[in-house]
Formats: sequence, C-alpha cells, structure tokens
Amino acid sequence: MLEVQNISKSYQDFQALKGINLKVPAQSVFGLLGSNGAGKTTLIRLINQIIDQDEGNIFLDGQKVNTKIVQKIGYMPEDRGLYPKMKVGDQLLFLARIKGMSKDAAKVQAKDWLRRLDIEGWWDKKVDQLSKGMQQKIQFISTVINNPKLLILDEPFTGLDPVNTELLKKEILKLNSEGCTIIFSTHRMEQVEALCSDIVIINDGEIKLEGDVEGLKHKFKKNHFKLNLEKEIDVSAWPFECLKQSSGSYIFKLSKPNEINDILKHALALGCGIQHFEEILPSLNDIFIEVV
Repeated sequence: MLEVQNISKSYQDFQALKGINLKVPAQSVFGLLGSNGAGKTTLIRLINQIIDQDEGNIFLDGQKVNTKIVQKIGYMPEDRGLYPKMKVGDQLLFLARIKGMSKDAAKVQAKDWLRRLDIEGWWDKKVDQLSKGMQQKIQFISTVINNPKLLILDEPFTGLDPVNTELLKKEILKLNSEGCTIIFSTHRMEQVEALCSDIVIINDGEIKLEGDVEGLKHKFKKNHFKLNLEKEIDVSAWPFECLKQSSGSYIFKLSKPNEINDILKHALALGCGIQHFEEILPSLNDIFIEVV
C-alpha cells in the first residue's frame, strides 16, 4: 500500500530522517513507534505532502505521492485542527468538501458517523462547547468521512475515557476489515499490541526494528517460563534458575529446550498439581525499551 524509499529530511543542521526505507502492507494495522524527537512526525508530514523530503520517494498504491494522491489519505494529527467557534455539522461538511465530497454525500456520511460514535445530538453545537474527548471524536470523523484508502492516526485515543476508547477502537478495526490500511502512531504500547499486526521502531531518524508483532516477541524472548502449582514448595534444589516465586507461582529461566519437559517432571515427581504453565514473551514495551 505504502512504500517509502530512501527518505531523508533535514532542518538546517539537524537531520530528522536518515535514509528511511519502509513498506506498509495493504490492509494492515501498522504501528509507527518511536521516542519523542525520533522522526515519526516528520515522516508522517512527508507522506501527507505537508513538507518536502530532501531525498527519496514515497509511493501509494504504486503511484508517486503528490497533492492529488494525498486525497486518498486520512490524517488525524495528535494536535487538534478544529475551528472552535464553528458548529460541528458545518465543520464536518466544510472539511469533507475540501476533500472533494459533494455537500449531500458529506451530510449523509457525517450524520452516519455521528450516530456510530453516539453523538447524534451535537450537530449544532460549537466545537468549543465540547469536551476534549468529544472533540477527538469529531476530529476522527473529519479524518475518515471521505473513506480514505490509507488512514494515519497519531495518538487517536487522547482524551477518551475507556468506554469511548473501546468504541473508537472498534470502528478503527471495522474500517480495517473493510479494506482500509491504517498507520497507528502512539506511545501506548498496550494499544499497539491490541491493534497492530506489524510495527516499525524509529529512533534518531533511523529504523531500529521492524517486523510482525508476534515474530518480534519470539525474537526477543528470554526463555522465561511461569509455573503455577497447587501448593508452595521449595525449589531451591531444582537444577533450574528460579527468578521469582510467590504463593505457588514460580518464574524460571531455562537454558535448554528440553528443560521445558524436565521442569514439569520435577513438579509431578513431587506430587504437585500443575495449575498453569506458559512461556513468558516480552511485551512491546519491554522490546521498545531494549531497542531504544
């Protein structure tokens, strides 16, 4: 869907991006991760043609990105871009018309989205009368109203309570299931794990890590295993490194693949009922900290 080829960008003496190469699979939910100042926002602005790159090319569906192609992209920035004294309905129609929609089509879409996000009664409210979370919903609607092929979301859940976060998450996944490719940028790693199939981590203007989420978890695993027994026992004599124990729950670090069976045999030989046994895979937060 999206291909970034050897993109570099500098601001005077500061090089924000250093030869970035990136492919975003079609119909994926793709996590764009990085610490503050890593270069994420610069890359997003380049994709949207808000600024120009110094080197390299960006392609969407095989076509070089230009101001016309950008109409296929929906971009929801972290900072709100709404007119505070404008009514919600007028705001949505105005932004939809800019994206090439007819007034009638825009009105149908806007009212449908207000219904889906449970804010039907806000059509005639001014934006500055809305809470931060309600404004976030309006900004989301303005981003998706023209059914973009590529959706770029930068911290889309800011200001939303847990109920509305789940509501928006459901709509994002529905858009994805209907064929929309989504780039999701956030610092909330648990949200990335819940939504994204693939990720890239950018730091200091360079790609430090990329791949599918499950594959990366296995790549960075530490061979830690959790064993829960029916009763607490002394494992100090066991030939395995016990990292932590508490009330019948033990975390072991194993050094050889066959030790997985051996540790279970030890527990059974002592007559201990095994309640739970699993390999502990690192979270994306753990991986991010290790890489960055």
